[in-house]
This record gives sequence, structure tokens and C-alpha cells, in this order.
Amino acid sequence: MTSPPLALSTASYAYLRDDLCSLAGLAHVQVEERRFPDGERYLRLLDDVFDRDVVLVGGTTSDEDTLELYDLACAVVKYGARRLTLILPYFGYSTMERAVRPGEVVTAKTRARLLSSIPPSSMGNEALLLDLHSEGIPHYFEGALTAFHVRGTALITAAARRLVGHNDEFVLASTDAGRAKTVEHLANELRVPASFVYKRRLDGGHTEVTGVSAQVQGQDVVIYDDMIRTGSSLENAARAYLQAGARRIFAVATHGLFPGDALERLQRSGLFQAILCTDSHPRALARAGSFLQVERVAPLFLPLLRMGQG
Repeated sequence: MTSPPLALSTASYAYLRDDLCSLAGLAHVQVEERRFPDGERYLRLLDDVFDRDVVLVGGTTSDEDTLELYDLACAVVKYGARRLTLILPYFGYSTMERAVRPGEVVTAKTRARLLSSIPPSSMGNEALLLDLHSEGIPHYFEGALTAFHVRGTALITAAARRLVGHNDEFVLASTDAGRAKTVEHLANELRVPASFVYKRRLDGGHTEVTGVSAQVQGQDVVIYDDMIRTGSSLENAARAYLQAGARRIFAVATHGLFPGDALERLQRSGLFQAILCTDSHPRALARAGSFLQVERVAPLFLPLLRMGQG
């Protein structure tokens, strides 16, 4: 019988590696990491991975983290791993999945090509990606790497209901019509009404909210988006729902990025009772508190790990 998989991670995703090891009984591969005087990184696997299934947890949260993930993956294969499974809770640049203007770089595709160039292990390479911004991104991966879209729907819908105190009387909403189909699907799962905002494009590329699509008077509203970055769209949508008579506003998202003072600005706005996201991005976990509630994503990946099976 093949031994259970080994697990390792990039430095920023050590928390998720530890969650997986705890939940699934995986052994942790130790990695030595240090810096040369000029800033270059030294990496060394301190445990033998030969003929073992290996789970590598990381994300493309920055260019440096992407290269750390790539370097470790290549080393795992070089030193004889039987199978390599990449767990990417957050796939960065997913909003650059297509070119809109001439000359734009489709960075989601170039990142997928980079990871696709990892040498194949004897049983092949897999990538598990959580709640992607675009359905087509898994098809950007090529060659010996097979990508799978892992959906956090069950986690997010349960969180939405819990945020409003298990109250059946709430509206699930989106920040714009572009997310209307996803929100409608989730609303059907929850058996609650769905709503989205209407926008009008202004000069200079700006937009303004002109209305909402459903009756929210006196209702709690939970705004869903796959990602919260600066939160400006979220703020505009919240104002529109409040102006339409909503009682309380909550927000849920899979990925919480919150660069700079984005989270503080959202809290200071006074628009939201609470925001909930997952720990798919390390920054969300670091900023968790009473206003920002954070759910663990490790359980979502467990059913897809082969656990040493051929």
C-alpha cells in the first residue's frame, strides 16, 4: 500500500499546509529557506520525496510567491516524487483572463503556462484552483498538468446564512450585473431572492449605480462577490441597496485581498454589519477579527486528494 502524501508549502501558505496535515494526517516536508546577500533565495528539501505523492500548497499572490511555488514544484519532481498535486487557493491575475485593449498581456494565461512547464512526475501533475474569476482559466493549463476548478459554494452559502443569524428572510445580491448569474445560482441553492445593481458608464471610464433589480425594502442583504480587492464596487453596491430600503448589509467573498487600508476603509464606511471571506489569501487571515470573519478552506480540498491511491 502506498504511503499517505507528503505536504509542503511556500512560506506564506504554511498555515494551510498545517491545516491539511492536521485534517488528513499528512506528513510535513521540511524546507530550508534563506537569503543570499544579494537577495536571491536558497531553497532545499530536507526530507526525501522519492516515490511519494506530494501536495504542494501555494498561491500566485505575488511574483515572488509564484516563483517560490515554481521552484519548489520543480525540485519535488527532480527528486523523484510519484505524483505532484498543487493546491492554489488563490490564483492571482485571474481578472486578466483576456485582452480588452491591443497589446495587453493576458497574465492569467502566462501564469498558467509557467506552472504547466513544471516537469511531469511519473504519475502526472495536478492543480486544484479555488473559485476562479473566469470559468475558462483551467483550460489555460497545458501538457502534463491537469487543472481542476474547486468550488467553495457550500462554504459560502453556509456563511451567508450564518451571517444573518440563520434568517431565511434575506436577499443575496451582487455588485453588478456581471455577477448576476452566479448570484442567482447561489440564491436558488439558499432558496432566497436574488438581486443585482444597474450601472451606467460615465465619461472617463467611471460608473454610477442607477438602481437595483429586486425589492429589498426592510430586508437584510448579503452581497456576494468572488473577490474583494479595494472594495470600491462593494461600497457603491451597498449604498444602492441601503438607498433602496435594505435593513442591514453584509458581504461575503471567497477571496479577500484587502491591499493597503482597504479593510479599514470598508469598516469606517459604516455600510456593513460584517464581511466574511475565506483564508484563501494570507492577508485575509492576518486581518481577521470581529468585522472580518474568515473561514478555513482546507476541508474543501480534502475530497480531491488521492491519499496515496494510484
